[in-house]
Amino acid sequence: MVKVGIIGGSGLDDPNLITDYIEKEVDTPYGKPSSRLTCGKINGVDVCILARHGKNHEIYPTGVNYQANIHALKQEGCTHIITTSAVGSLKEEIAPGHLVFPDQFIDQTKQRKTTFFDKLGEIKHQPMAEPFSEELRNLLIEETKQLSFTHHTKATIVVIEGPRFSTKAESFMFKNFADIIGMTTCPECQLANELEIPYASIAMSTDYDCWRDETESVTFEMVMKTMKENAEKVKQLIINVLPKIAKKDEQIIRKSIRTVPDFPKPGIMFRDITTLLLDPEAMKRTINILYNRYKDKNIDAIAGIESRGFIIAGILADKLALPLIPIRKPGKLPHETISHEYQLEYGTDKVEIHKDSINPGQNILLVDDLVATAGTALAATQLIERLDGRVEEIAFIIELKDLNGRKKLEEAGYKIFSIINFEESE
Repeated sequence: MVKVGIIGGSGLDDPNLITDYIEKEVDTPYGKPSSRLTCGKINGVDVCILARHGKNHEIYPTGVNYQANIHALKQEGCTHIITTSAVGSLKEEIAPGHLVFPDQFIDQTKQRKTTFFDKLGEIKHQPMAEPFSEELRNLLIEETKQLSFTHHTKATIVVIEGPRFSTKAESFMFKNFADIIGMTTCPECQLANELEIPYASIAMSTDYDCWRDETESVTFEMVMKTMKENAEKVKQLIINVLPKIAKKDEQIIRKSIRTVPDFPKPGIMFRDITTLLLDPEAMKRTINILYNRYKDKNIDAIAGIESRGFIIAGILADKLALPLIPIRKPGKLPHETISHEYQLEYGTDKVEIHKDSINPGQNILLVDDLVATAGTALAATQLIERLDGRVEEIAFIIELKDLNGRKKLEEAGYKIFSIINFEESE
C-alpha cells in the first residue's frame, strides 16, 4: 500500500485537489515537524503533505527540524518521499523555470542534525553513494517528458546553510563542482536514506545565483516570483506521477510471478509464487505492502495457511513482531487439534489448527498466497472462530478474480485485501 510523503507542497494541499483529507498535529521522538500534516488522497493515491518551512514560510533553512519532518512521515506510513524546492543555477543551460532532478549532492551545511543514529551504541554508517531513488527519479523524469516541460535529468546539488545567499567568490567556487545550489536537500535526503524511504527531489531553477554578470544577483523576491509562476508545473507533475508510483510495486511483484498452464490439471492457469520467493526485491516490496497495511491495525496474531501462506505469514509476523499460527493439512500438527472439512470441485479436503493456538477474543490476520474459490480460506476462518478468535482481515498476494473467491468471503462477512489481481485469461 503506497503512501507518498510530499515535502514542500506547491499548492497540493488545496481542498479542491486533495480528497478525504484531515489535518494532523503529530509529535515525534525528535520534536514536532515543521507543520501539521495534511493527509488524504490525490488522484486516488494516499499522501501526506508537509510544509518544510511552516505554513507561512516562517522557518529558515537551518531552523527546520529535518529529523522530526522525516520521522513524522515514516510514522504516518509513507513509503516514498517527493520534495519540491527552489534552487539556483550554476550552469548556463539550466535557466530559470527549468525543472531539475538531482542525482547527487554535496553537503556544505555545518549546523544541522544529519543522522538518526547519533547516540552511543546506535551509530550506523549509512551508504550514500547513490542518495536519490533512481526508480522514483525515473518515474518523475518520464512523466516530465510526457508533459513536455523543459528539464534536466541529472545534476549535482550543493547544499549551503542559508538563509543568506552565496558571495560571488563562493558562487564561482561552487560552479566548478556542482550544477545547482540549494538550502534544504541536506540532511533531508540523508535522513530518508537512513529510514530506507525512497527519496527524490523536484528542483525548480529560479535564478542564476550571483555568478552571472548579465543577470541580477538572486534575491528572495526573485525566487518566490519564479516559484509562483512555475508552481503549476510541479503540481501537475506530482498529480500525474502519483498513480504510476502506486502501480510500480504491483508491476514488479506481478512480473515475478510465474504462470504455469495446465497445472494441476488441464485448463488451469497456475500462479506460481516460487519465482517471487526467488526475487528478493519483489519479496521486499510484497512484505512492505502488507507491513504498511497492518502495522497500525489491532492484530494479536497472524495465521498462515499451508503451505505457501506459511512463508508470507512467517515473514510478516516477524516484521510485525506478532505470534504466528499455522493452519495445516491433516496429520502435520503434533499437539491436540480441531479440524474443518470443506468441499472441493473434485472431492473434500481438511485443515487443522492447534486447540491452544488462539485465546478467546484475539484479533487474527489470516494470510495465504492466493484466493481462487475461497474454500480453504473459509475453512480456516471457521477454525479461528471455533476457538473464539476474530478474523480481522484476510490477506492474499494473488486474487483470481474470475473464480469469485472475494465475493464468497465478503458475503460471509470478511474483509479482504489482495495485492495482485489476475484474470483467468492472463
